[in-house]
Amino acid sequence: MTSTQAVSKNRPTGAATPDVVAIVPTVAANAPRVASPRTFDSLFRLLDVIGLGFISPLVRMCRGENPAAQARVLWKLLGVPLAAMAVFLFAWSQLSAGIETSLGRIPGPLTVWAQTKALWADHQAERAKAEAFYERQAKRNASRRAQDPLAEIVTRKYTGKPTYIDQILTSLRTVFTGFILATLLAVPVGILCGLSTTINAALNPLIQVFKPVSPLAWLPLVTIVVSAVYVTSDPMFEKAFLISAITVSLCSVWPTIINTAVGVASIDKDLLNVAKVLRLPWTTKLMKLVIPSSLPLIFTGMRLSLGVGWMVLIASEMLAQNPGLGKFVWDEFQNGSSDSLARLMVAVFTIGIIGFLLDRIMLTVQSAFAFGSRR
Repeated sequence: MTSTQAVSKNRPTGAATPDVVAIVPTVAANAPRVASPRTFDSLFRLLDVIGLGFISPLVRMCRGENPAAQARVLWKLLGVPLAAMAVFLFAWSQLSAGIETSLGRIPGPLTVWAQTKALWADHQAERAKAEAFYERQAKRNASRRAQDPLAEIVTRKYTGKPTYIDQILTSLRTVFTGFILATLLAVPVGILCGLSTTINAALNPLIQVFKPVSPLAWLPLVTIVVSAVYVTSDPMFEKAFLISAITVSLCSVWPTIINTAVGVASIDKDLLNVAKVLRLPWTTKLMKLVIPSSLPLIFTGMRLSLGVGWMVLIASEMLAQNPGLGKFVWDEFQNGSSDSLARLMVAVFTIGIIGFLLDRIMLTVQSAFAFGSRR
């Protein structure tokens, strides 16, 4: 008796013949899915771009991909930087103990870390004061409204001192505003310079003249112009904010203009010739050929502009005493207390770390528009 006959013998008469072949795809469909190698490759490229490349060898080790080789890669990507950082901190702690300044001894890593926590505690205390202020104001307004429903209710803004975190947020808001203004101006001008040799010849001397001008030279001129033009009884933006943002724009606009012009000028001429043959409208040629082909270099210029803008902002805030990290640095320098030097070093590390993070953000965005193996 064959296996098929045995199955038929045990099956009730009239029952449908089971489709044994159809069971196999059902089982396969319910099996757990395994990520493809291409998925892991894309993940590893993303981690490398955002500065977390040391996670890749850890994942590969968990997958069993040559643990010894991955351990060497992990040491190179993570172990060596951590060892260098440890050497730096040790040298800093040893050398700072023997240097005396007008503000006292150079603070070591532990002192700087203590001041970092103190600045955070000050921020939390100030936020608690603000919350208590608004709670009292809400209760007072509710009481007045209960007594007189037609009473005019005035909501006042808390006017406490800005904390260190507030200064950081102010600087970030200013630098991104200036960066956006610079980008909106630089990209169209760069495209025109790249498409037209006449426009490039006309604007290139001006670009080369204004590009090396220091923010310390732009700031007084911008201050005078904004003070004369921006006169209103109900300003939408603070005058100090506009002055800093415009100064950032004037100093950071040039890398984006130059890189955009180079990117547009380096487009394959065959593509432009095809556009002429097809008689494509100018807007279609711009949106379908020019901008997509030059995007990598445009984002390279934007990345450089953001870095320049961040450096310019700190200098302009220090000189003009506008709110932000620059003003914090200058106030601590003028304060001259025993904690001022440590707080200055906290600001230095903060400026450096934020600059690094801004660069990584722009590098990540740039890689999204890159072609080839980097995409």
